[in-house]
Amino acid sequence: MWERAARGPNRKRLYDSWGLSLPAGKVAIMGILNVTPDSFSDGGRFFHEEDAVRQGLALAREGADLIDVGGESTRPGSDEVPADEEVARIVPVIEALAPVLSIPVSIDTRKTAVAEAALQAGATIINDVTGLRHDADLARVAADHGAGLVLNHIRGTPKEMQKNPHYADTVSEVFTDLARSVEIALAAGVAEEKIAVDPGIGFGKRLEDNLLLLRRLSELRSLGFPLLVGPSRKAFLGGILDLPVDKRLEGTIGASVLAVRNGADMLRVHDVEAVARAIRVAEAIEGVEE
Repeated sequence: MWERAARGPNRKRLYDSWGLSLPAGKVAIMGILNVTPDSFSDGGRFFHEEDAVRQGLALAREGADLIDVGGESTRPGSDEVPADEEVARIVPVIEALAPVLSIPVSIDTRKTAVAEAALQAGATIINDVTGLRHDADLARVAADHGAGLVLNHIRGTPKEMQKNPHYADTVSEVFTDLARSVEIALAAGVAEEKIAVDPGIGFGKRLEDNLLLLRRLSELRSLGFPLLVGPSRKAFLGGILDLPVDKRLEGTIGASVLAVRNGADMLRVHDVEAVARAIRVAEAIEGVEE
């Protein structure tokens, strides 16, 4: 079953604090908007402001409950983008989208300067792929602005994270690292109800690590925070299916449905409409009440 009673209260607190207007019994869908020339899946498609804004509006129409805007690729092997360049990419897009959308906008960044600029432009959530390991001051920014905060797990940095990653006990180590990220956030003054955690599928993980984390997501629930999971088009799906990134929709849907059944509260995906439809059908079959 979907463990509704165990995870309902924390999910509702998060939804309320983030301004998500959907019942606690529903899984939130975060739409990915990469304003980059080199993201692993759609790099360059939405790099120009007009294209990015058009895509953001499309994601909202397709059923996204929030939009995650990123100006720096964190694909395996990617180089860090200077903060001023990242700001130049994302601020015009957020300024255009935030006033016209009825759903929240989050900023996918690991840098304080970028987060500050994004929040001033209209974003209300920070999604940090490094879980405050790159820039712990991001927690202060979130606290000062009363922003939501996603703490993602990563082993290493995007540049070298897939160079022979190794875990002795994958779930336990991810749990411990996320717990430390939460401690940093709370110590900086971020409110508990503002925090979600993400096990970091594909971030410094082997195929077997990703599968194990998705299978045992429920064990991460004892951290006490809602879980965001991002399986969308990831390389582990390509490893299973032997398919390129543009042929992984069905794999994404399968991983998403199982992630929710195993404990995910939110999904971060590129293909919002298809995944949202699959999740709503699964929720109906399981008898989720609004």
